[in-house]
Amino acid sequence: MMTTASTADAPMIGIAAATGFARHRRLRRTDALRELVRETHVRPSMLVAPIFVRHGTGLREPINALPGVAHLSPDTAADEAETLAGLGVGGVLLFGLPEGKDGQGSEASDDRGAVQETFRRIRARGLSLATIADTCLCEYTDHGHCGPLDQSGEVDNDRAIDRLAATAVSQARAGADIVAPSAMMDGQVAAIRAALDAEGFATTAIMAYASKHASAFYGPFREAAGSAPSFGNRRGYQMDPANGREAMREMAADVAEGADILLVKPGLPGLDLIAGARARFDLPIAAYQVSGEYAMIEAASQRGWLDRRAALLESVGAIVRAGAGIVITYAAADLAGWLEERA
Repeated sequence: MMTTASTADAPMIGIAAATGFARHRRLRRTDALRELVRETHVRPSMLVAPIFVRHGTGLREPINALPGVAHLSPDTAADEAETLAGLGVGGVLLFGLPEGKDGQGSEASDDRGAVQETFRRIRARGLSLATIADTCLCEYTDHGHCGPLDQSGEVDNDRAIDRLAATAVSQARAGADIVAPSAMMDGQVAAIRAALDAEGFATTAIMAYASKHASAFYGPFREAAGSAPSFGNRRGYQMDPANGREAMREMAADVAEGADILLVKPGLPGLDLIAGARARFDLPIAAYQVSGEYAMIEAASQRGWLDRRAALLESVGAIVRAGAGIVITYAAADLAGWLEERA
């Protein structure tokens, strides 16, 4: 007569194996195995490099707050774009520093501006690289706000969107593939889309800074772009970092107005918003690893507190894992080189 072995008589099964943990460990054992089962892959073509341009020739002036980043003149910026294209980086995002500032931000829409001249030079080289223009006025106004002011000292929304539309047309005329309105003015995407279409630039895309919070992580950028407000702050038109549902409403509004790409800024503090945007909207989702995020990693790595390469790869990987297909980062060139080594 057959008897059934008791539980006590049965071979012991390790807790790890019983729970499936051993299976995961087996797939982590070597670099090759980890690469084989990696769920999230970052490619150089997903990266966009910000470039700060100013008038002049042969300029490459380091920016103290952003190690490894410099102010460039249009000729050296075109050289930089060519280097980035050679690394397989997907695009460049241009920010301009004007020769002079006024209350309207007039140079933003000047066809002779540094941004416009840089686009023409990049276009002349025939580079396989997306050209993106930051479409805003804060770098160009003498008060540092994102549009002309009304009599009370507040940004005049309607005058601002007129100026933003004129700026976008000038940028498209110079060769921008994508214009990226970042002023957080109500109706800016619709106004820009209408102006571009009316001027024959229906193929120029709009990457909307659809979820842009009044973040503490923008400090180094304001030094780099010379765009700190001379009074007050931008919390009246940028979003409270605590508000996620509001961010989703802003993104929905920009989709309705004709945005082609939705941008979440800043990146790591906005991982939940990136994931939410990816789940809800059938458009490309971009994220900006902003100056403060980058500068923190740089500062910590200089002190030996972080492995710079590992930290940058991990942070950008997290942004992509959350759902971004495009990542704007000051480390684009280095990341592209490291990713090529992996491949």
